[in-house]
Amino acid sequence: MKSINIVLLQPQIPQNTGNIARTCAATNAKLHLVGPMGFVIEDKKLKRAGLDYWDKLGVSYYDSTEEFFQKNADGKFYYFTTKAKNKYTDVSYEDNVYIVFGREDRGIDEDILYNNPDTCVRMPMLTNIRSLNLSNTVAIATYEILRQWNFEGFETHGNLTKYNWE
Repeated sequence: MKSINIVLLQPQIPQNTGNIARTCAATNAKLHLVGPMGFVIEDKKLKRAGLDYWDKLGVSYYDSTEEFFQKNADGKFYYFTTKAKNKYTDVSYEDNVYIVFGREDRGIDEDILYNNPDTCVRMPMLTNIRSLNLSNTVAIATYEILRQWNFEGFETHGNLTKYNWE
């Protein structure tokens, strides 16, 4: 099965990170949490938002952005930002891709964006809207990648409890 790496640079809101952990568990994506974070991992809001899925996903922790990039130097990174010229749907995502998201209040450091213009991507929005919620953005991006991969290895239909679809 192909793999997706979801990278959160300095996340600040535990509920967002918990929701993202649940998305990771449902999609077999690995979660990379890069500090400093605005909460501690034992935060009740984080655990509640992720429900009982924390044991179903791989999580790596880093003290800094520099440490993350040093330990993942061979990765293919796409930076999700409202400042990009390219749409997230313009990219053909390869296996073992890293999709990177910044702080809820500031986004990704502009030095990183400036040095990687071709791999900065955005989600189109109306001009008077600042941004989407981080956990929603991660889910949309993750499922776009899975869609491009034709949901290989994923359950793509379900059964009714009382009735049969056949």
